[in-house]
Amino acid sequence: MKQRTIDQIVSPIEVSDGAGVKIKRVIGTPTLNTFDPFLLLDVFGSEEGADYIAGFPDHPHRGFETVTYMLHGKMRHRDSAGNEGLLETGGAQWMTAGRGIVHSEMPEQTDGLMKGFQLWVNLPADQKMTAPRYQDLSAQDIVVKEIDGVGTLKVIAGEILGLKGPVQEIVTKPIFLDLAMQAESKIDLPLPEGQSAFLYAFEGSIHLDGEDIETDRLVTLEDGDVLSVKAGPEGGRFILLSADPIKEPIARHGPFVMNTREEIYQAFEDFRAGKF
Repeated sequence: MKQRTIDQIVSPIEVSDGAGVKIKRVIGTPTLNTFDPFLLLDVFGSEEGADYIAGFPDHPHRGFETVTYMLHGKMRHRDSAGNEGLLETGGAQWMTAGRGIVHSEMPEQTDGLMKGFQLWVNLPADQKMTAPRYQDLSAQDIVVKEIDGVGTLKVIAGEILGLKGPVQEIVTKPIFLDLAMQAESKIDLPLPEGQSAFLYAFEGSIHLDGEDIETDRLVTLEDGDVLSVKAGPEGGRFILLSADPIKEPIARHGPFVMNTREEIYQAFEDFRAGKF
């Protein structure tokens, strides 16, 4: 076994996006611009409706995938192809934007807790113009296991500890899990060697590689095939993601992520021409 050790510990920065939604951005900042194949990680969480009520009105995407994991709240999505769905507490959505889609994500609540994550995952050049598709998951679709002496493991994508998440056929072969650990508990999590991997602690604290990781910290991990984690004295909860790096040039402007500037210009032209 080769232990995954800490590469970098990153704190989020507060920004606003969409029509003024207050979020914490962790990937996609001057400190951590990208972490191949991960392009962006936003954390949202507020009980004040004014922080999120404006939502994310119609906007385009091309060339990557967006992943939303809703810890608490209700958000409705609609798109230019006529698709519509409601993302609720405990649910997730893996949207492959591919060659282009225009969609909106709007809260279906005016107050109360809205909390979760949005992640952008890059697509390789030969997949950037694929047809858009959704994998919409309710809380009941997520694979959940109570691990004796450790806590509650939820698997959204990939396979780990014999559990296979419902998200399927993603080109970067991701693992996406949510683990809520009991106080002072320990676990070894196997991860594919060669994949990029990070975790984000969002409740309590955890200990790994000789470091205490407090709430609202992202940890990028060095390569290896196992991650050893211990929960803090009050327990700890984190999301963990790993995926195959793409190792291709990135050209990025706003909602478009391609390989060249010329492809970005073409994306804007196609959007203005109503081809999304």
